[in-house]
Amino acid sequence: MTSARLRRALARIDEINRADPHEIQVRGESRPKELTHAAMVSAWMERLCPDADDALRIAAHGHHVRRWTIPRREYPRGRRGYLRWRQALQELHAATLGEVMTEAGYHAAAIERAQDLVRKKNLRRDPDVQALEDALCLVFLETQLGEFRTRQPDDRVTEVLRKTWDKMSAEARALAVELDLASDDRRFLQRVLRLGDAA
Repeated sequence: MTSARLRRALARIDEINRADPHEIQVRGESRPKELTHAAMVSAWMERLCPDADDALRIAAHGHHVRRWTIPRREYPRGRRGYLRWRQALQELHAATLGEVMTEAGYHAAAIERAQDLVRKKNLRRDPDVQALEDALCLVFLETQLGEFRTRQPDDRVTEVLRKTWDKMSAEARALAVELDLASDDRRFLQRVLRLGDAA
């Protein structure tokens, strides 16, 4: 059962994410990108962890809250700049969730837990962090693989897919192979995974 304060927190995250100027096409519908991603990650979380507590559900829904306010171009190119950007985003998401959860009436322990989750602390050792990572990876494959392939050479896409696959649990991998992808994207994914198995 969803509590009143959880409903308040999720609604506030949606209110913030409606301001995202970037849009994404999903199943023929164009919507604000992070608003859409929040709903999709939350849907996967319901499937992966139907008994998730409020902190995990809020972290899933707010994993990229206000992401568009820190553009990648504000940081140097290359891996070092990328990692600095990712760190800044995680701190932004954590701080925003702290504000949202405080307004909704959550206590410090639950807020800190949600913040640790969006910071991905103890990935692979904390099952909740792994579940969040699984949901994020599934949404990436579901919504961004095709567009990513149009912008990047095949070797770069292959590298990213293999890294994504390595981060996923066995359960999430089983779900990934059943995703409703465009036929060309599905063939590409299958080819990459066969190559990965052979390496």
